Amino acid sequence: MTRILAIDTSSAWCSVALSLGDVAPLVRHQKVSAGASQLLLPWIEELLNETSSELASLDAIAVGVGPGAFTGVRLGVAVVQGLAIATKLPVLPVASLDAIAAQLILQPAFIASGAQTFVVAVDARMGEVYWATYQASSKALPNRLGDIHLSSPELVNLNEAEYLAGSAITEFGDRLFASISSPFPSSHLDAAIGVDAQGVLACAQDMWRKGLQQDVHLLEPLYIRNKVAFTSAERSQQHG
Repeated sequence: MTRILAIDTSSAWCSVALSLGDVAPLVRHQKVSAGASQLLLPWIEELLNETSSELASLDAIAVGVGPGAFTGVRLGVAVVQGLAIATKLPVLPVASLDAIAAQLILQPAFIASGAQTFVVAVDARMGEVYWATYQASSKALPNRLGDIHLSSPELVNLNEAEYLAGSAITEFGDRLFASISSPFPSSHLDAAIGVDAQGVLACAQDMWRKGLQQDVHLLEPLYIRNKVAFTSAERSQQHG
């Protein structure tokens, strides 16, 4: 019976899930914009109290490490670092797009579509998209085919995909379909789905079964965009 606390603050949502084994996880999930820092620790305490559990009695702590909102990703990673160091628990870092993919395959519309290969694409701001391609599996979580990419919407490769999910659909519309002859039918699109702690938890449980937990000192955010802004020194060099 694996006992895992999972959190995600990499988007505009604050999300926490606590799994104590075979029963359904307890979940808190709310859109908060910049308010996640006020909710995260109280929610964790609430869930532990509801189950009469101690944090130190869990097996691991999982966290969404991005890519996503810079401040939100840093918040989630920092909180988990503090909790894991205090309790000497291992951590399970989960990529946000993998968490979305884990949730997508449970959606009735996706199941009804019969799709096997799909793309998750989310708004990365600055006119760009984080995206990755996945292969669905009837017996396990979807398998990511390659790396998570950062590109313009027009460079998202949908040539092999049968389904598209993520916030980039709303943000960029038909610009995403530049690589194919016509857009997907609406029945093969899910613009509403986003990252949450239940998706992080599903990925973390799979990682735990595979022995992929790691020491907290190895935990770090997943930054696909390495240069969010130039330092003042770099700007001076550019204009000098």
